[in-house]
Amino acid sequence: MKSKKSFNGRGKSSVHNRNRGEQPSHHAPKGGHPNQKPRQESRGESRGPRLKINLFGAHAVAEALLNPERTIHHIYATEQTEDDVVRMVERAMAEGIDLPHIELLEKETIDRALPKGMVHQGIALDCDPLQDAFLPDLINRAATKEKSVVVLLDQVTDPHNLGAIIRSACAFGADGIIVQSRHAPELSGLVAKIASGAMEHIPIVYETNLARAIESMQEHGFFALAMDERGEKTIGDAPKYQKTLLVMGAEGPGLRPLVRDKCDIWVKLPTAGALSSLNVSNAAAVALYAVTA
Repeated sequence: MKSKKSFNGRGKSSVHNRNRGEQPSHHAPKGGHPNQKPRQESRGESRGPRLKINLFGAHAVAEALLNPERTIHHIYATEQTEDDVVRMVERAMAEGIDLPHIELLEKETIDRALPKGMVHQGIALDCDPLQDAFLPDLINRAATKEKSVVVLLDQVTDPHNLGAIIRSACAFGADGIIVQSRHAPELSGLVAKIASGAMEHIPIVYETNLARAIESMQEHGFFALAMDERGEKTIGDAPKYQKTLLVMGAEGPGLRPLVRDKCDIWVKLPTAGALSSLNVSNAAAVALYAVTA
């Protein structure tokens, strides 16, 4: 078993050698000084219970570490990524965020803790999920702003699409995303990785009845734009609203009639190439640009 240098509370290096029977604590003391260096510990091959990993990938982990609303239990890195993770932790500690020690693992140990084929980049977390967001949270958030855009997704079930839409919605300044409780993917580590850290910055609301959710948003000043190929106007020609609910369906089935009929206007994306439609995540990025420009 390898021994590994780590930083003690004074910023000096120390050595944990588990061959000599030492059992290092895996959590940093709370209330440490903001300039305190993060400690690293080597676990090597884990022989205990299977690791619990909720988030992985450099961008997802970096943003989660900076989020004071996240409860982090374990920070995992490999020897190849430890310098990068140390910088992430130091940046968070400089913001006054208390974090546990960095634990060094073999890449194969992280591989076994995740579904086959997941690309984790040698960086992972065991953390609690973010607190649930609710429709009134989005309404209250929008009430303080002159202009607001919220995305509502109907029948979007692919976690890759959801993650990409979260990233685009965050990039274009949307105030939230509404999805259906029964069919939308959970906010998993895969969604977080595809979203590249955006999941820490934008609330995602799960609603049982999307038609009722549209009505509630309309009652609070939102105009619902349904993205539908049968729309008479293109999204570029549609009226500009101060509060926009951008309603999108999955590629193929599109919007269900009950959801589409609740919307104020149907609009389409102008396409001129050999393909007449875009993947929903690509369409969302174009539509978000159009309504926020």
